[in-house]
Amino acid sequence: MDISRIRALRGPNLWSRHTAIQAIVTCTPEECAIEAGSPLERRLRERLPTVGVVRTVGNFDPIPLARWLERLTLALQTQAGCPVSFSRTAAAPEPGVFQVVVEYTEEKVGLRAFEQAQRLLAAAAADEPFDADAVVAELRALDEDIRLGPSTGAIVNAAVARGIPYRRLTEGSLVQFGWGAKQRRIWAAEIDRTGAVAEQIAQDKDLSKALLAAAGVPVPRGRPVDSADEGWSVAQQIGLPVVVKPRDGNQGKGVTVNIQSREHFDIAYRVASETGQPMVEQFLPGHDFRLLVVGDRLVAAARRDPPFVIGDGQHTVGELVDAVNADPRRGDGHATALTKVRLDDIAFARLDLQGLSPDAVPAAGQRVVLRNNANLSTGGTATDVTDDVHPEVAARAVSAARMVGLEICGVDVVCETVGQPLEAQRGGVVEVNAAPGLRMHLAPSYGKPRPVGEAIVERLYAPGDDGRIPVVAVTGTNGKTTVTRLTAHLLAAAGHRVGMTLTDGVWVDGLCIDTGDCSGPKSARKVLMHPDCDAAVLETARGGILREGLAFDRCQVAVVTNIGEGDHLGLNFITTVEDLAVLKRTIVANVADSGFAVLNAADPHTLAMAGVCPGQVILFATDPRLPALAAHRAQGRRVVTVEGGDIVAIDGPARARMPLAEVPLTRGGRIGFQVENALAAVGAAWGCGLPFDAVRAGLASFVNDADGAPGRFNVMDFGGATVIADYGHNPDAMRALVQAVEAMPAQRRSVVISAAGDRRDEDIRAQTQILGAAFDDVILYQDAAQRGRADGEVLALLRQGLQGVPRTTTVDEIHGEFAAIDHALGQLQPGDLCLVLVDQVEEALAHLAARQRERQAQSA
Repeated sequence: MDISRIRALRGPNLWSRHTAIQAIVTCTPEECAIEAGSPLERRLRERLPTVGVVRTVGNFDPIPLARWLERLTLALQTQAGCPVSFSRTAAAPEPGVFQVVVEYTEEKVGLRAFEQAQRLLAAAAADEPFDADAVVAELRALDEDIRLGPSTGAIVNAAVARGIPYRRLTEGSLVQFGWGAKQRRIWAAEIDRTGAVAEQIAQDKDLSKALLAAAGVPVPRGRPVDSADEGWSVAQQIGLPVVVKPRDGNQGKGVTVNIQSREHFDIAYRVASETGQPMVEQFLPGHDFRLLVVGDRLVAAARRDPPFVIGDGQHTVGELVDAVNADPRRGDGHATALTKVRLDDIAFARLDLQGLSPDAVPAAGQRVVLRNNANLSTGGTATDVTDDVHPEVAARAVSAARMVGLEICGVDVVCETVGQPLEAQRGGVVEVNAAPGLRMHLAPSYGKPRPVGEAIVERLYAPGDDGRIPVVAVTGTNGKTTVTRLTAHLLAAAGHRVGMTLTDGVWVDGLCIDTGDCSGPKSARKVLMHPDCDAAVLETARGGILREGLAFDRCQVAVVTNIGEGDHLGLNFITTVEDLAVLKRTIVANVADSGFAVLNAADPHTLAMAGVCPGQVILFATDPRLPALAAHRAQGRRVVTVEGGDIVAIDGPARARMPLAEVPLTRGGRIGFQVENALAAVGAAWGCGLPFDAVRAGLASFVNDADGAPGRFNVMDFGGATVIADYGHNPDAMRALVQAVEAMPAQRRSVVISAAGDRRDEDIRAQTQILGAAFDDVILYQDAAQRGRADGEVLALLRQGLQGVPRTTTVDEIHGEFAAIDHALGQLQPGDLCLVLVDQVEEALAHLAARQRERQAQSA
């Protein structure tokens, strides 16, 4: 078995909406398959009994190892507690080659499970041991380490329930909600509008206490100290018992309460010093309560009780603690509902006050307290008391949060009961906490959970706001770059700050922020996280979908310009036009329920995508008599077409028109493929809710030159001759270009062409075969990137395509793109037309512009 490629699909993809691991696995059926009931199958099931039923794939029986690899990877993750269910193995056209796809929830866990599944197969084949329990434990620990903690996870789950998209920005708890200008960020239970000053105030226990006192909130007396002797002196001044805690601590670290002796005090001082400067303050009698404030309201409250065990007259304290820690709800960190109880110096001191030690056997029914502070991080428990909180206690908690300036605040209160005002019972606020833990409210030990994640999301987004900006995804075989640019222009003309990704860069609000081929998900994510973007138009190429999937969970509009005869066929197991259509319809399958798919009704493969669209469909075509278009109109659905020289948008009885003569892109409607591109862009803008007046103005102002749409039918004058630069590179594009230039008068026509080596032989030949019927002179040059072809191989295929063509009389071969352009320009006479099919778009256009300036200077 050979594994040649492993990818992480991080968004909706060819296979499913799930994130998934994809691998290419080669294993011949004769040598690398497992017979049902064979010794190898028995050994596999002995090593991982939870693998379940493994069914055959394709026409192979016995079952290939690739299928077993898939099922083992899934089983290991589910055994580790990961909520995954999707997996698939697909046979590739080549014998013995398979694509294995397995869902993951955490990428590192999925990759590690895939590695361990390979080890398991190898161990079973060699009849060697495999410790599945240890592997599952490793995966579970890895998952717990990198998945979102309970606080962050609760907020994310609440956002997902409201349809708000999210993205983890780090492996920690930094999360972005929403897109572009509507994005918000959290870091655990802290939101982006929490000021650094407020956070620092909350961190300084002495300062925050002084501010609360100034606001009339009752607080305990005390202050920071610099030595144990000074601290003991302060304790005596305040009066025992006291509390010792770090001035800038959190999560209960280093806190000791109810100190009544110098020996206990010295231990507490040493523990607090390990975290920060100790402070000594008055011990308030009563229970420890955590009140959670979000914005200007109290949303949850819990009583926290210190960790304890109940004696049974038989087991030691240490054994009782082990029994408590065996509770599956307890873990070592914050990922579980409860934390394991620790036997440390603080616990030993507390036991000593009760006349006990870890080896002592407490009497049956005796309650043994292991520490006095009741934080969940030290093994305490929580009881929900939200419904018991007195309005004045809630008001004090909100005042405390507002005085410090925290948007989300954990207010720690010590009192006998939260059912009475604090002043009436010598209660007080002992500290306030930024980024408070939420798990005591999400999964209290006793009482009902509270929807605190929902409360925080409500603070981030108003009701009905899902944090989304309009996202338009554009794909197809031809025209997608022009449609992307034109759609972005229409949105920008209507006042939007548009982010745009293309095969030649990334733009946000008119500024280029990246260059190169940027039509994949990485570039799309740049746009979706840019704060100056309130609409996104994303060219979505096949390569990016195959590599990583989509950058978004759903889009407002999906545009498919065409499929035609396809392009890049034979690469990455996309071998037929039907395969290509299934891949490109990924964006259509992920349209929002309230969104639109804009589909070319004249292209059968594109039209068929309507059936997978969760939203509505807008059809476009230049011929209003197409049966599919007529049927769509008859059903009262949206159509964009051409009637009487006008672009017409039809929605039931309503119609909006614009003369093609006012659309420069189409050159008065003479350039057929540009008319189709304009129709697609109109449909996209309509799907985004733009009024047609804004669409009309945008169409009239879009200039199809080397700046507005480089390499997309850029027309320039060259001393009375017409030169057209275009990036067309497949047979469908050649047909569209031939149709366009035939509508433009010319005495003699020439074309400059090469081809990329990663196309099929028949596709390369077809290009010049089509051009040979429309051009007198053909200048061939070799593409800069031969992509696996031998030197001269592409030129030979292009020449084969010209054999027997009806029009071409002259064929020249020139070495180098720019030399070929210069050769063609040198032959031009006034009235001629030359089509230059550029490879290096920016460089070739700059070269043409320089030659044009030279010709103008000569003429002058």
